[in-house]
Amino acid sequence: MSQATAQKPRLKTSAMIASIAGEGQATRSAPFGHALVELAKQRAEVVGMTADLGKYTDLHIFAKAFPERYYQMGMAEQLLMGAAAGMAHEGAQPFVTTYAVFASRRAYDFIHQTIAEDNLDVKIVCALPGLTTGYGPSHQAAEDLALFRAMPNLTVIDPCDAHEIEQIVPAIADHRGPVYMRLLRGNVPLVLDQYGYRFELGRAKLLRDGAEVLIISTGIMTMRALDVAKELEQDRVDVAVLHVPTIKPLDTVTILREARRSGRLVVVAENHTTIGGLGEAVATTLLSSGVTPPFRQIALPDAFLDAGALPTLHDRYGISTNAMVDTIKGWLS
Repeated sequence: MSQATAQKPRLKTSAMIASIAGEGQATRSAPFGHALVELAKQRAEVVGMTADLGKYTDLHIFAKAFPERYYQMGMAEQLLMGAAAGMAHEGAQPFVTTYAVFASRRAYDFIHQTIAEDNLDVKIVCALPGLTTGYGPSHQAAEDLALFRAMPNLTVIDPCDAHEIEQIVPAIADHRGPVYMRLLRGNVPLVLDQYGYRFELGRAKLLRDGAEVLIISTGIMTMRALDVAKELEQDRVDVAVLHVPTIKPLDTVTILREARRSGRLVVVAENHTTIGGLGEAVATTLLSSGVTPPFRQIALPDAFLDAGALPTLHDRYGISTNAMVDTIKGWLS
């Protein structure tokens, strides 16, 4: 090995980094873990369960606070879901964590048969949703919303930021029945606090109004949509943003009310494949109600996605702020 090669600094990969906070953006550390601890202080029935991913789903914070109520099931996601069902039958309220790919693909049948069919009070909270990791198709849950939307009895939630996650935890605890929630872990951006936002299960919220474009978004794409609206404002393009955190049940009343306003391009933005997610849910709602505005989707392609650094991948697949700005400008031209 030459001296030049030996002295060359090693480049660090960001492929597995799940945080999508921009440089200098306000964040809050492990909002789910801390919110669950606060909930458990009030509710003795709350237990935390995971399949060897406590540290990587922020459940280690709960484990430290309530070690006697923490269950580490090992690398056995099907066992995890079956055990959670058993705990719920006995009166516990399990909060179960794993990666979204493992819940939606590996343990789907166990969730379907042991939890959803009996309408059990199990909360399934899953990290690395959509394209929030660069480790390739084995870890990218680009189709989880489509799979879980199709499961009867299951409530499906895609939060935007730390502010919303902290509010969702007690809200889903109050809701009796199974819930699937996408999880942002680690240092999670703070965005919605600037808009006086309050999460309500099953409700969409208009965060800003605009006369030319309506972006209907969920999850991390809401923070992107808000950035896009600010960027396009400089070009005198007036953009509204409707945040839809609850994918199922869908707030069709609010969506139809906003989509009926004439003269606006309707764009659905989601960190999910174009198939089976929020875009198709909104399109079905509009068509079945006879509401037909100009309609477009910003979403991940129906493909196995590449591995790599998240900023590169988000640009490549059109879900970065800059890519969204360029795409919407093109549609308006």
